[in-house]
Order: sequence, then C-alpha cells, then structure tokens
Amino acid sequence: MFRDHTVGVIIPALNEEDAIPEVVRAIDRSVADWVVVVDNGSTDETAKSAETAGAAVLVESRRGYGSACLRALNDGPAADIYVFLDGDGSDDPEELERILDPLQDDDMDIVIGSRTRGVSEPGALTFLQRCGNALTCSLVRLFWGVTYTDLGPFRAVKNRCLSVLNMSDPDFGWTIEMQVKAARLGLRVVEIPVRYRNRRAGKSKVSGTIMGSFQAGWRILAYVFRAKLSELFGI
Repeated sequence: MFRDHTVGVIIPALNEEDAIPEVVRAIDRSVADWVVVVDNGSTDETAKSAETAGAAVLVESRRGYGSACLRALNDGPAADIYVFLDGDGSDDPEELERILDPLQDDDMDIVIGSRTRGVSEPGALTFLQRCGNALTCSLVRLFWGVTYTDLGPFRAVKNRCLSVLNMSDPDFGWTIEMQVKAARLGLRVVEIPVRYRNRRAGKSKVSGTIMGSFQAGWRILAYVFRAKLSELFGI
C-alpha cells in the first residue's frame, strides 16, 4: 500500500492488554498492509485485545524483545519493509509514514526513530536510558565511525537488508545489533526525530526498575564490545 512497497508492522508485546488496542487501531491501514502483535509470554489478555483490535497475533514463549521480533520475521507474513514499534503506547503510530518516507525511491535502507532528537514527554526516557544511549552511541562512533543518537524501538528496515543483517539477538541487544551490523556493512541509515510518550500502564518491562535498566544496559554494551573484538581478533 505504501506506493509500490508492501509494509508490515511488528509489535512485540508483554502484558499490554490495556494499551495494545489503541496502538493497533492508530496504525494507518492505507500505509500498512498488515499488523502482527507478538505476545511474548503475557499473563493477561494481550493476545485477545490485539486480535479484537484487528491485528494478527503470534505467540513467542521465550521472553526477550529480539525473540519476539524474530518470531514475527520467521512466521509472519512477508513484506518489502518491516516496521517495529513497542506495544505500550510510548511510540506514536501516527508517525508511521514519517518513518517510512526515507525508504522511498531506494534512498535509505534503515530508518531509526530518534527519541533524543525528537520530543520526549517528562518521564518517558529515564536518566539511565539517556546515559546508556549516549555511552553506547559514543562507542559505536568510536569503533565504526557512524553517528547514532538513539537505540529506539520505532524503526523501519527493508526486507532485503534483513537478509544481509542476519539478525539473531534474542534479548535487549536487538536494536544495537541492527545498528552495529548496519555500520559495519555500510548500509544507509538515517534517524528521524520522533515523539516519545510517557504512556506505559504500570512499570516498563526494562526501564521501570534499576535492575531491569542495568541488565538491559549491560547486555547492550556487551554486544558492542563482542562485535568489536570479533572484528579485531575473530573471536
């Protein structure tokens, strides 16, 4: 539907029964050909709420953001362009077309919605998230000479690039894996400022606790260092 491209939207979700209907319904179906919600082991009615709102639902019992994304890519419908966004309502689905615009006419390969360049509501990005983003992006710039400002979940990538990226991280490293591999492979990546809303029902699965933030940050940084060591020493 997006001119000559098929667009699929993938939404990993964990215990988002209250937020997910609004997220699904806000996606412009004149732009997106299909929407898949991946229930990542919810204990509430997330899957039922998503299906009632009009999304197809897949289930991934292994907890992990990357695991949910991989399930959709492996078992969901095919598309020329895949869009990823969170199911808690913090990403604004109404910005879908802005995320997709740079992929028109073969200009770019990946578009990342930058929360730090855009407008974040008070409390939407925690202090630990901002620090972790800044440190990780600085390391990527130091190691590979590519400048990023964010590791935000709202992003779009061409299908042909995914086959080259060979994504595999099952957890919090999914977004940085994509950006590091894109930097190493010389893919064309652009950041678009996006709004980030403080609309989570309850605590965020990652940033709502100090331990969750620490674990996510540690895994992200560990991925960056492993990638550089592998490049230098083949380990």
